[in-house]
Amino acid sequence: MKLSFYGASQQISGSCYLLESDTSKLLVDCGLFQCQKVCEAQNHEPFPFDPAKITGVVVTHAHTDHTGRIPKLFKDGFKGKVYSTPPTKDLAAIMLADSLSLMIKEAEREEGPVLFSQDHVDRALANWETHEYGHEFRLDDFHVRLLDAGHVLGSAMIEILFKDKDGVPQKIVFSGDLGNPPIPLLPPPAKVTDANILVVETTYGNRSHEMHGDRKIKLERAIEETVKKKGVLMIPAFSLERTQEILFELHDLIENGRVPHVPVFLDSPLAIRITEIYRKYDHYFNKKARYIIDSGDKIFKFSMLTFTLATEESKAINDVSPPKIIIAGSGMSTGGRILHHERRYLPDPNSILLLVGYQAAGSLGRKIQDGAKEVDIFGNTVPVRAQVVRIQGYSAHPDQDGLMEFVHDSYNSLEKVFAVHGEPDASLFFVQRIRDYMGIHAYAPHLGESFDI
Repeated sequence: MKLSFYGASQQISGSCYLLESDTSKLLVDCGLFQCQKVCEAQNHEPFPFDPAKITGVVVTHAHTDHTGRIPKLFKDGFKGKVYSTPPTKDLAAIMLADSLSLMIKEAEREEGPVLFSQDHVDRALANWETHEYGHEFRLDDFHVRLLDAGHVLGSAMIEILFKDKDGVPQKIVFSGDLGNPPIPLLPPPAKVTDANILVVETTYGNRSHEMHGDRKIKLERAIEETVKKKGVLMIPAFSLERTQEILFELHDLIENGRVPHVPVFLDSPLAIRITEIYRKYDHYFNKKARYIIDSGDKIFKFSMLTFTLATEESKAINDVSPPKIIIAGSGMSTGGRILHHERRYLPDPNSILLLVGYQAAGSLGRKIQDGAKEVDIFGNTVPVRAQVVRIQGYSAHPDQDGLMEFVHDSYNSLEKVFAVHGEPDASLFFVQRIRDYMGIHAYAPHLGESFDI
């Protein structure tokens, strides 16, 4: 059996792992590389394997860095099926359509090729099969189960049973992206206690988060400070999961009188469409969220909240006098409507930019987080006078201690650990911790590296 790493290897995007037996080739995820242009050019390179010979693709969750090249697989000859939970398929349909729209605009601007077409997206979705958590299905030599990863709606760890060269049963688990409990909307990740091989994300493999209880207090204080100064609270938020978590927290703070009533705008067409999918699959929520819904409360609809779907509605936000709260994408300020609001309000010392997600190196959000005094937005030099507040507790990824606990749960059976989906310093640090504290073989594979397992 061979395991190859064709993405998210000492980097945080492009997840793509190939598990091969003598007769079967199973792909776990096939995501976009997302960083600067040199990295993104990788998306257009031929796959380092023949897509026509892939048995199937199992998807951990709908984020584009895990699904974004699936239509390209079909374009390049893949004829099999894609497998995931039902919410992941529905969310991926929205995410892929949005991604294609952005690619077309980028191609027109740069006079370059588009990675795939709408026909390839349609073919992917037409050949996409769904399975609920815990249901076992077979793909040739592999027995596959999806386990709740607690990261975003429908996210899954991929558990695969196979036999090694000596006929001994083995279990490999791909963590995908893990949740960071306690999570406002979702249950915690399922327990995995008997893996022989783990492929585990290490987004925060060398960092510790602040206490979970602090995040809501910090959000509350940011709102109170914004109202006091009559400024604007800007929240760049990822459309999938982070936005819904923030809405859930705002619902509680506003409806229970913990903060003043202030206009809240969800200014992201993508996030609005995704929120509708969350409503559809609210039975995937945790007990607390289900209790609120069963009590007749609509957690994504509360007083002072406005969804601005159309461009004209977005522009009309400017006509509403501060104080106000604006939630918009993208989460790293690399595009989307948040840029228009940042250009307008970053120079205002009475306003606050609230960073609630990971800011990748090189992104505009990272530059602001690191203390830039001025930034370039749409070709304009914009001074940063607004207060910049960072809340780490909303991270949808566990920190190094949470990851160590996840690995340690399988200590008695574990033989190998592969650290992926992390910048080099995070993955390498985490690998060394596993070696030092558990004495288990651990690796941070390079892109294109293969291992016999």
